[in-house]
Formats: sequence, structure tokens, C-alpha cells
Amino acid sequence: MDKVKKTPQEWRAQLSPEAYHITQEAGTEAPHSGAYNDEWREGVYHCICCDLPLFRSDSKFNAGCGWPSFFEPFEGANLVE
Repeated sequence: MDKVKKTPQEWRAQLSPEAYHITQEAGTEAPHSGAYNDEWREGVYHCICCDLPLFRSDSKFNAGCGWPSFFEPFEGANLVE
């Protein structure tokens, strides 16, 4: 997949202020505060920007760091450019 290219204004229209800060400005959320930190339902986690699948719920584990942790990417996910 080609890199998604949007202007800052387009990203701000698509994302919440927090999501914009995290994805476009290399920010982070406070540990133990994210919506997916305590999420354990079966499913697939997708990128908030491009909607590509990133991780399966069965690869999630509690690393104790306060952020969701996964031990393998979604099969076929190209996480490194």
C-alpha cells in the first residue's frame, strides 16, 4: 500500500485532537488511559489513519507498561517501510 498523504487540515478533520497529536506529531497518551489498554474482546486492531489491520487480539498481552502490547503483527501487515 502506498503511504497515505494528506494535508494537516485533512488529518485534523479526520482525527480527534488526541489522535492527531499521537499519529502526526509523535505524541503519546498517558499510560493506562487509552481505550484499548483494557480491551480483551476478540478481533483485529486497525490503523486509525489508513484502516489497515495491524494486530490480532490473540497476540495481545499485558506488558504492565500501560499501553496495549502485541507479540506479532497481523499476518501480511507491512509495518516497516
